[in-house]
Amino acid sequence: MATVYLEEIDSTNRYSKSNLDGLEDRTVVHALRQNSGRGRLQRSWVDLGEGNLFLSFVLKPSKVYDEKFANLTQYLSVVLCQLLESYGILPQIKWPNDVLINGRKIAGILSETVMQGNSFKGLVLGIGVNLNAVPESLNMVKDKPVTALNLEISKSVDLNDFRDKLVSMFFENYDKFLESGFNYIKDYYICHANFLDKEVCVQVFNDKKSGVAKKLTDNGELILEKDGSQLVLTIGDIL
Repeated sequence: MATVYLEEIDSTNRYSKSNLDGLEDRTVVHALRQNSGRGRLQRSWVDLGEGNLFLSFVLKPSKVYDEKFANLTQYLSVVLCQLLESYGILPQIKWPNDVLINGRKIAGILSETVMQGNSFKGLVLGIGVNLNAVPESLNMVKDKPVTALNLEISKSVDLNDFRDKLVSMFFENYDKFLESGFNYIKDYYICHANFLDKEVCVQVFNDKKSGVAKKLTDNGELILEKDGSQLVLTIGDIL
C-alpha cells in the first residue's frame, strides 16, 4: 500500500482520477485541506477547517468491472461506523452510505469509476469525515444537519490516528468483501440502518420515488413498497 500526502487540493478524488495511471492499486491519497470537495448528487462537501479527514482510496481490484464494486461505498460506511463505535459513538446508516450520529451527518462518501472506452481502469473511493469543528462552522452547511466527532465526544480528535485506523480497518476485510459483496456486511448494515419500515422519499437522478423502505437485497438494493407493489432501487439517495 502506498500513501500520497498533500497539503491542500481541490479534491482528493479529482487528484486521484487525474493521476490514476501513475498510482498503484491500494494507494491512499490524503489531503490536509480540500477546497472543492464533492459528494453524491453533485453536492459540495464543506471543509470545516483544520483537523478533518479528506481521503481517497485508489482501487484497481481487477481488469474487468464487477457489480460488487458498486457496494464499496456501503462497505466503507460500515467500516466507518465500526471505527466510530470505538469512540463510544452509536452511528446509524441512511441508504445507501450516509453515516449519521443522532440524525446528523458526519461523513460523505463518493465512489467514481474510471473507464477507458469499454476498459475498466479502476475506481476512486473518497471519504470526508468531520473530526474537529466548532459549532459555529456547522452553519456553513446548508442542505442538512451535520456534526463532528469532537462535538460528540467533547474532546479533540487526532486526525492521523483516525486516518490510520480507518485505512487499516478498510483493508483488513477488503478482500473478503470483494469475494462476497454486500452480503458480507448485510447483517451489520441492517442493524445500523435508520430507514427500514419507514416512509421515505428517494432521489433517483431527476426523479423522486416514495414508499415504505421494506428491506435490502443481497446486493444492497433498497426495496420500496407502495400501494401493494414493490420497487427495487439500485441507485439513489434517501432525502
